[in-house]
Amino acid sequence: MLSDNRHVVIIRQQKSISSNEPPENVRSVGTRVITSHVFTPPFSAGSFNHTIPMTTNYAQKIAAELSLSPQQVAAAIDLFNEGNTMPFIARYRKEVTGQLDEEQLRQIEALLEKWTALDARRATIIASVESQGLMTPELMAQFMAAETMTELEDLYQPYKPKRRTRASIAREKGLTGLADILLAQPRTDKSFAELAADYLSEEVPTVEEAFAGARDIVAETISDHPKVRRATRERAMKWSNLECGKIKKAEDPKEVYKTYYEFDFRVNRLRPHQILALNRGETEKVLRVKVPVSEQDWQRAVTDVFQSNPSSPLVEQMKLAMADGANRLLLPAIERDVRRALTEKAENHAIRVFADNLRNLLTQPPLVGHTVLGIDPGFRTGCKVTTLDPTGKLVDTGTFYLHQETRALTLLAEMVNRHGVTLIAVGNGTGSRETEQLVAELTKRLNKHKKRSNTKYLIVNEAGASVYSASKLARAELPDLDVSVRGAVSIARRVQDPLAELVKIDPKSIGVGMYQHDVDQKALNSTLDGVVESVVNHVGVDVNTASPALLTHVAGIGPKLAERIVTYRDEHGPFKTRTAVKKVSGLGPKAFEQSAGFLRIREGDNPLDASAIHPESYGVAKAVLKQAGLTVKTPLEKRARVLKTWQAEQSLPKLAQELNTGVPTLTDIINQLQRPGRDPREDLPPPILRSDVLTMEDLMVGMTLNGTVRNVVDFGAFVDIGVKQDGLLHRSKIPFGTVLGVGDVLEVEILKIEAERGRISLGWVK
Repeated sequence: MLSDNRHVVIIRQQKSISSNEPPENVRSVGTRVITSHVFTPPFSAGSFNHTIPMTTNYAQKIAAELSLSPQQVAAAIDLFNEGNTMPFIARYRKEVTGQLDEEQLRQIEALLEKWTALDARRATIIASVESQGLMTPELMAQFMAAETMTELEDLYQPYKPKRRTRASIAREKGLTGLADILLAQPRTDKSFAELAADYLSEEVPTVEEAFAGARDIVAETISDHPKVRRATRERAMKWSNLECGKIKKAEDPKEVYKTYYEFDFRVNRLRPHQILALNRGETEKVLRVKVPVSEQDWQRAVTDVFQSNPSSPLVEQMKLAMADGANRLLLPAIERDVRRALTEKAENHAIRVFADNLRNLLTQPPLVGHTVLGIDPGFRTGCKVTTLDPTGKLVDTGTFYLHQETRALTLLAEMVNRHGVTLIAVGNGTGSRETEQLVAELTKRLNKHKKRSNTKYLIVNEAGASVYSASKLARAELPDLDVSVRGAVSIARRVQDPLAELVKIDPKSIGVGMYQHDVDQKALNSTLDGVVESVVNHVGVDVNTASPALLTHVAGIGPKLAERIVTYRDEHGPFKTRTAVKKVSGLGPKAFEQSAGFLRIREGDNPLDASAIHPESYGVAKAVLKQAGLTVKTPLEKRARVLKTWQAEQSLPKLAQELNTGVPTLTDIINQLQRPGRDPREDLPPPILRSDVLTMEDLMVGMTLNGTVRNVVDFGAFVDIGVKQDGLLHRSKIPFGTVLGVGDVLEVEILKIEAERGRISLGWVK
């Protein structure tokens, strides 16, 4: 096991947990697999006669970094190794981990990967240096003490196999000895010719060539020295400025990068969005970016390790070698390091913001019970219209053209009246403003009739609808519909159940991030997949209605099992119990254990199957009901009332001990018995529904409006206030300590309107 402290691990993806047991040296971590390479101390590398104690105590290190107890971390690692998924551990193994939440578990997993990757690299480096016959006890100690990848690579730099360099060519010519003399900076009366005499040859015929080669070796030695690199890098990260300018012949017709045409800013004060914008501008060959290190800074870093002796006749040669080593080798490497560090920091920040936005979007409350008319606006091919009943079933389709207002209003009114539409969802793409005006006129006419209940509308972010429409999943779900009509279906379903619909789309296409195509795609995908997995399992999934796309994200299932579950359901009818899911081919005991608590069976044979109570705890749940004088068939209203009173009279620690369970699990069970299968999204404010339309011309400075947060970025939040263009609530206007999320409803004030630029500046209303 990893907590055994003797493992280096390599991570690879695994999408689901099958019924087959993994090989002995493979353990799953959430939706991943860890292959363990065990180094049993003492471990000897090659001919080097010192042992390599590969005894990294991951639990201790991770616990210290996260301010957790080593016991908690070790327990989490062991649970990972036993093949448990992240949601399952967070929800159903609280007693084992000391109630670590999902975010803490993900941090543990990330640090586990970091430390194991570091140890794997350490082992590779040690083997490489030993194979060269260059290992010493002192160097070994340095390698073993390195706690970051950068520190490890700095130590390895002098020993790293390189392509032929000027220094390696000089060494081949036998000039290492002369380079050593140059580094020693001796006081001597010998002339240059006398010093170089022993190193002249057919390949090195002149004194000048000899010293040039020696300087090349010294320059590389200086550049490769770990202390020099570390000190130069630290000074660059602290004191250097990033300088940027526009490339003269570069085209930037919309002046996207105008802010950075003449840009000079301290490296350690750059904001993530600035770094990513600079990177993109550089990639698009609009901007030229550099991070110069002052001569004072690099000279101090070099002379702290390598001294030039004013009394030596070789002092000028040493200074030439220092300058060459810095300008040709060291500083370009340090600039790459600085840019890499800045980019990594900015990308991590952007990914976190994207993940937070995605989580908030996916947890938007569903508008249950509405018959929805969805509209995908368009000019040339017309606006596609679909009507969905409250279960999401498609019942009608149509097309209207914006330039035929009378016909459009007639068509929409007929569809609304025919199907009892209570909500109209309008996509926010091309033509949305004109469509919204039409729909607003429609709702005015409809709502004049007293016999009709009010019909409202809302604007829906249609980002990714076209991606879904052309997907294999859309073709399978809606095989007889045109691509554009499928888009209208997706828009309507996003209102009825945002989570169930949005999981069908690549998260990067949903439109709630910034620079998502510029960041590390592997890290982004991993993080966003984790968010989707977390939300899906937090909400729970009705196994009898869920699409394969939704079931894929249930803990322990994955895409293949999801398809098999739906196929089995189609062939045999709805599942009556959770245990019936075991009949699906390939869904073994481990997969059932991981997934069962997150699957819901509505109106099945066992009422507990509709709750988040895991089948392994049904005995405890029934015992609780029995002690409270209830059964699983007691009407919900009475059950909730009786349990609330009964719980207040209990000592939960004592009761937990009697029932052989933990207090956290017992508390969860009692809460679920009172509100079985409660959708946590119901506790959030619903989106704003509208019956009239606003235009930019209707806005006035000082006006206050209710708005919905559509996107959160580094410099503020974009807020939908009912006009086509979202307003910007700049971060300077958001009260200190306030954290906004996608979907938040808030009151804002119009501060500035730039109609010609389509910009609206908003202020915070207390």
